[in-house]
Amino acid sequence: GSHPQGIGSPSVYHAVIVIFLEFFAWGLLTAPTLVVLHETFPKHTFLMNGLIQGVKGLLSFLSAPLIGALSDVWGRKSFLLLTVFFTCAPIPLMKISPWWYFAVISVSGVFAVTFSVVFAYVADITQEHERSMAYGLVSATFAASLVTSPAIGAYLGRVYGDSLVVVLATAIALLDICFILVAVPESLPEKMRPASWGAPISWEQADPFASLKKVGQDSIVLLICITVFLSYLPEAGQYSSFFLYLRQIMKFSPESVAAFIAVLGILSIIAQTIVLSLLMRSIGNKNTILLGLGFQILQLAWYGFGSEPWMMWAAGAVAAMSSITFPAVSALVSRTADADQQGVVQGMITGIRGLCNGLGPALYGFIFYIFHVELKELPITGTDLGTNTSPQHHFEQNSIIPGPPFLFGACSVLLALLVALFIPEHTNLSLRSSSWRKHCGSHSHPHSTQAPGEAKEPLLQDTNV
Repeated sequence: GSHPQGIGSPSVYHAVIVIFLEFFAWGLLTAPTLVVLHETFPKHTFLMNGLIQGVKGLLSFLSAPLIGALSDVWGRKSFLLLTVFFTCAPIPLMKISPWWYFAVISVSGVFAVTFSVVFAYVADITQEHERSMAYGLVSATFAASLVTSPAIGAYLGRVYGDSLVVVLATAIALLDICFILVAVPESLPEKMRPASWGAPISWEQADPFASLKKVGQDSIVLLICITVFLSYLPEAGQYSSFFLYLRQIMKFSPESVAAFIAVLGILSIIAQTIVLSLLMRSIGNKNTILLGLGFQILQLAWYGFGSEPWMMWAAGAVAAMSSITFPAVSALVSRTADADQQGVVQGMITGIRGLCNGLGPALYGFIFYIFHVELKELPITGTDLGTNTSPQHHFEQNSIIPGPPFLFGACSVLLALLVALFIPEHTNLSLRSSSWRKHCGSHSHPHSTQAPGEAKEPLLQDTNV
């Protein structure tokens, strides 16, 4: 057990391939899922979508800190395998039983925290100055996996039927699981030895509500978490309904929607690799976060007020720039955590995002419902993709254009920007951390190994906060 099993030494590229395959498989199912969702719940489709995603998000929120803490003790590889397997488990059920498909999607939220394990894996194998670039690469890979997969899934569904798309997505998910088993080396090889398996984990750190209490008692972490919550809440809601908005209100054709996803994905990749790296070096971590939030406010306001297709394309370009926020936040958080506490801290941030993944779609669905916007047409169905006939819109003429959800989102991100202004720079964190250690040095976490003079974030070192 002393040698890491896998191909080569642990690298960011292992993490990138795991993320790409998982989300490419789900991306293929973008069009079929919308069709099955509407067929299964013909009335109040938005509300049911919000409910399903809400349960999944809540379960992710509850489980993310525990999985992060366990991976700190038992190693990342087994938890990568666990999260990918359960996240992809619902895929084959789509054609077998739609009711079971949506039920298992809800329950799979318990393990749908691949990002927290991947970010912890990356933190294990990168130096602090490389980390923001590495996180940007992982986030860009997520965007890249969604550049082509929705269009490919819709095209294959039209030509060969949705069953083939489900089979292909299942095969890609299995390939991902095999890749983790065979090729991914453990980033914490010393944790793989059976001698360390009995090492205790802090159950207080693994309890999501305890971590929320701890968040509330440490002002810096509280500011970071509030920023993540307020900025990701509208983003999660937007993901669940935006392409439908383009289709029904802006009258985009299915091909235009697929092209929009592809262009947005390509621009996001550029933003999260080249642009993010330049910004982090030139204006610093905190200012990069503020800039990303500013772009997000502009993008949401433009979506809310925009009435022409060109406005949507322009706002989409701004949306790509706003995608730098999360990798910049992850880099800021990882710099302040102990080496063996990366799973806990990334689990906490992923848990908050999981909560937003639940609340966001439910909130947007509720606002759409209030303004009488209901799904009267199937977006990007396999039958109408690529045809020249104009789709029949059975949209209620007396309904208000659903700008309000996006305008609500812009207000939420504006609050996030105001909160983020109070996040101190890294130097202040170090000073504050030193004084914290003097105050409660006797209560440090049993696993925290700390180099002399090295400042660490107090929250993740002290379990008695």
